Amino acid sequence: MTKQTIHIIDFEILYNIFDEIKDYLEFQIFHYKNEENFLNTNNLNLNDSLILVKSNKKVFLNNDKIERKKIFSISKYPITIDKLVELLNVNLIKQKYNYQSNIDIKNYVLDLNSRTITKNKESLKLTQKEIDIILFLNDYKKPQKVNILQNKVWGYSLELETHTVETHIYRLRKKINDKFKDNNFILSNDDGYFIKWKKKI
Repeated sequence: MTKQTIHIIDFEILYNIFDEIKDYLEFQIFHYKNEENFLNTNNLNLNDSLILVKSNKKVFLNNDKIERKKIFSISKYPITIDKLVELLNVNLIKQKYNYQSNIDIKNYVLDLNSRTITKNKESLKLTQKEIDIILFLNDYKKPQKVNILQNKVWGYSLELETHTVETHIYRLRKKINDKFKDNNFILSNDDGYFIKWKKKI
């Protein structure tokens, strides 16, 4: 599977930090000295990618070819690297669902705007992290180990314990089962956690 991409504009210090931990990242990184350098890159492909900039950089204001939703601005300082990677991972996952607010998952509808999941007119409020977990598991068609979820949804963090991931999934499964009496929304086996779609006959 091709890695998604982070294009870093005029932020060499951050690029160097990412470059040191690139083996742990779920995305590839490229750095550009400025906006012009970025736009003049040959064969530039912005599919499955984000453009990362400093919050005080007003980039691409006169370029309507760049979608605003692809620009990720670091607006809060200081920010830890593991938290930043988490945010980038989540935003890359959401890029795959561009222009969609309602996503069909099995016999449910996930509403990204209201942060609810609905079945037969019954709705359940979810946290953003729960939505991120569902989107990630729905995006991959095979079981995902806890450490993969940890890297993809929570980001690069050596301090995050695996039971944190398992606790989030346990609570999410319980919420869905309590509301919809569905104990099979998120399944698990020796290979990890997954969302299984019924095969169409």
